[in-house]
Amino acid sequence: MSSRSSVSRKVPRIEKVSWRTRSIFFAFLLMAVALVWVTNTLLTDRFTATTRNRAEVRLALYSGNILSELQRASVVPLLLSRDPALLGALNSNDFSQSSQRLISSVEEIGAASLTMLDSDGRVVAATDRSQIGAQLRQFAPFVDALRSKDTVFSVTEAETGATNFTYSRRMISDRENVGVIVVAVDLAKFEDSWAGISDAVLVTDSEGRIMLSTEPRWHGLSVDEALETRSASSAIRRAIKATADWAALPPDAFTLGEAVMRNEARIPFQGWRLVSFTSYNSVRERVNAVLALEIMAFALLLAAGFYAVSRRARSRSIFFQRESAELRALNARLQREIAEREKAEQHLQVAEQTLAQSSKLAVLGEMSAAVSHELNQPLAAMKTYLAGARLLLQRRRPDEALSSFLRIDDLIERMGAITKQLKSYARKGEEAFEPLDYRACVSSSLSMMEPQLKQRKVTITRTLPPEPVMVMADRIRLEQVIVNLLRNALDATKQTEDAQVDLILSAGDTAKLTVRDNGHGIEDLDALFEPFYTTKAPGDGVGLGLAISSGIVNDLGGRLTAHEGNEGGAVFEVQLPIMSDDMAAAE
Repeated sequence: MSSRSSVSRKVPRIEKVSWRTRSIFFAFLLMAVALVWVTNTLLTDRFTATTRNRAEVRLALYSGNILSELQRASVVPLLLSRDPALLGALNSNDFSQSSQRLISSVEEIGAASLTMLDSDGRVVAATDRSQIGAQLRQFAPFVDALRSKDTVFSVTEAETGATNFTYSRRMISDRENVGVIVVAVDLAKFEDSWAGISDAVLVTDSEGRIMLSTEPRWHGLSVDEALETRSASSAIRRAIKATADWAALPPDAFTLGEAVMRNEARIPFQGWRLVSFTSYNSVRERVNAVLALEIMAFALLLAAGFYAVSRRARSRSIFFQRESAELRALNARLQREIAEREKAEQHLQVAEQTLAQSSKLAVLGEMSAAVSHELNQPLAAMKTYLAGARLLLQRRRPDEALSSFLRIDDLIERMGAITKQLKSYARKGEEAFEPLDYRACVSSSLSMMEPQLKQRKVTITRTLPPEPVMVMADRIRLEQVIVNLLRNALDATKQTEDAQVDLILSAGDTAKLTVRDNGHGIEDLDALFEPFYTTKAPGDGVGLGLAISSGIVNDLGGRLTAHEGNEGGAVFEVQLPIMSDDMAAAE
């Protein structure tokens, strides 16, 4: 009786434990499903918003690039329509040098092409010489330019199906129309740059027709017609490979039955709009990575639960014990791997954020400092010329005031050239080499420094040889080096009584320009040409002038050196190769 009663009491207890275990198991599964669902919803919202913000930032950047290109090209017809050489060619019907002038101009302004037509619509000069002689009387830019007094923007379709964007303006001589200048804007380069991203990008006009697109077959269609295209190529296929099965947000558009994120931006030019289609791939990948970790964690917890139940089971066979040991070892390895991966991901994320921020600050600081450093001199000269012009106008001497305005115009061109050279210093682009008289560059640099020299009591001595000293160099960059050295010499002699700066140009095996001052000298020769090294007070300089100058001289094939003067002060020497007869013949 005792044995039977003992068995009868144990069976209900076993059944109760089994029911409780099943209840806990089902509750755990419900909690896991709910947590995964909530996590998916929240992370999808967050990552989708992040992806959309990045797409909107890209659209703003693209819109700014297009508008900048259009604005830069819009002033070219006005300048060329007043070019005396081109007007003289139209008046004399002598166009032998006109095409070459347009070719040299197109390299400076970066337009796609330049074309000049006479009053009858015949192409008389063009950067594409194959167009010379063509009759374009019915050409829309030509007709529109003759009807308008201002520059006219036109969008035309080429025979190849491509879209051409042009600015045109009539050319007037003695109040008569003598021709039309047409400037083609190169917007197709943006299509090439967009082709390297995963988004599909397009630009529409005020009527909603596509003018630019990463998909050539979309040209001329509306956005809705383009989305209905069945044979889209690589870019849109990359954009629509989204897995919408977990998406918690409604898609913006559907293409080929799949969802994509649509973003639009307005280009403040004739009602143009910029549209992009971004896939949800990046969102899904990031969400799935987090969900995988959660599912793995639930799997580990579930495995631990089963292991605890198995420990309380009555049957402890050898096979089950061996499997339990292997499961424990596997769990330990998984936990270590998860911990290591989480730690590595945290370190990687922190390093990426730090590197990105450092790169942004470095680029921002370098560009801001360089532009401020290089443009300060022309701005100071412009201020002086403007003050002089104002006095001349008040004294009713407009001719002399006009001379000041012409000098200001030259300074503006120089500022543009300086910014161009700063960019070429960063990317090491091609230089505009030409035969130069070293003496003329020295004189031009002194002329540019004239406003600063008048504000200081300093003796400038200039020793130049009587014969030309010819070098092969870029005039703007060489004058930039000389101006930097003169400005440093003036700064070094601020606290010196009887300040003196000597410029000595000599020609031997090389053309050597020596800039010597009687200032405080050089403190650290080793760090002199390092970027951002300066001995000036905060706010007076950023230490980029000598670094940029050294890079320019090296690009010109020469060498910039510095040493202490025998009687104090600093001596800088710019050595450049003398232009030989072989170089002159090649030029």
